[in-house]
Amino acid sequence: MGNTAVVVGAGIGGLAAALGLRRVGWEVTVVERAHVLDDAGAGISLAANGIRALDALGVGAQVRAAARGQYTGGTRTPDGSWLARMDGAALERALGTPIVGIPRAALHRIMRAALPAEALTVGVEVTGLDRSAPERVRVHLRARAAGASPTPGTHLDADLVVAADGVNSRVRALLFPEHRGPVHSGSTVLRALTDRPLDLPTDFEISWGHGAEFGHIAFEDGRAEWHAVLNARPGVRHADPLGEVRRLFAGWHPPIPRLLDATRPEAVLHHDIHELATPLPSFVSGRVALLGDAAHAMTPNLGQGACQALEDAVVLAAALGHPRAADGTDIRAALASYDAERRPRAQSVTVAARRAGRMGQQLSHPAAVALRNAALRLAPSGAALRMILRHADWTPPSLPRATTTSEADGVGR
Repeated sequence: MGNTAVVVGAGIGGLAAALGLRRVGWEVTVVERAHVLDDAGAGISLAANGIRALDALGVGAQVRAAARGQYTGGTRTPDGSWLARMDGAALERALGTPIVGIPRAALHRIMRAALPAEALTVGVEVTGLDRSAPERVRVHLRARAAGASPTPGTHLDADLVVAADGVNSRVRALLFPEHRGPVHSGSTVLRALTDRPLDLPTDFEISWGHGAEFGHIAFEDGRAEWHAVLNARPGVRHADPLGEVRRLFAGWHPPIPRLLDATRPEAVLHHDIHELATPLPSFVSGRVALLGDAAHAMTPNLGQGACQALEDAVVLAAALGHPRAADGTDIRAALASYDAERRPRAQSVTVAARRAGRMGQQLSHPAAVALRNAALRLAPSGAALRMILRHADWTPPSLPRATTTSEADGVGR
């Protein structure tokens, strides 16, 4: 029938791909390396394109209910003076929704709950792909933890494989062994969720110093995510990460001290930021499609990484929901359509995010920082809105709805 898929990776992109493919009638198995899905992570902002994609996938209403609109805030300097203000109400008028903030764990849980339990297999990793058969892909798997299923040597056969296995994608390396892979962006990020609710004056802020950024996202339950981004070599770690953030941002404006005071030291995550600086020649190879960070890992400076992965998932599902793809006769043509539509847009956003980082957080020379700050203060009030609209004003394709056996039986969690 040409309607079985294996999705590699159970992050936002992988779960979105599974939701989209099931919505258009495919039987999907998601395989994830982690043995326990502990919902680690901090927070995330979703612009209108991400919310619209979630609507198309059938979970937009649940995400809106769990999220908090970002109506107030903007960009500041370390002393607290404003460089640019956010107008979330204007965004809502233009796009139907403001940017929203939600804990990653909450978003993951909502997306997983829309899938049947048996669609997700954890504790296994992909060791290889056999693409010798023209109309099938054999995915070789290995258990990563005692008691995990399937056992070593197990494989899955599918009409389609979707690689959503992140910036360090093993599947991408198998498909494009000559590609240089991810590179360090020059920045590292420390971030955490506060341990308790806070009365914050704004929904969202970022503040730029010299080669440093501090920001926060307020959530519906009163807690907040904060992040500290720094110019740094890869691999540098600190014995006391929270203490290091206190030291580096000592003297910066409120509510930064209160955010740090409301954080448990063990809650701080530290990751170097990597990106695919060299664009891939294609997002597809045979019957394998790359999606999200596996296809176009970008820096977080535009807040578009997850949104672009969600766009990928909807466009892929729309292409594969075409009748000729659904009956197995035109899957390669559908994947070519996905590549043609997604690769130019996602790769252009990747470049824009890199440029935004270089003019924002990464800028460190005092004269350059002063010039940028002056330009932001003098910019017309609508300039920031137009920049957001450039990337967020995206309309998803409609997904032809097909009922799977599981949906007919009312299976779900």
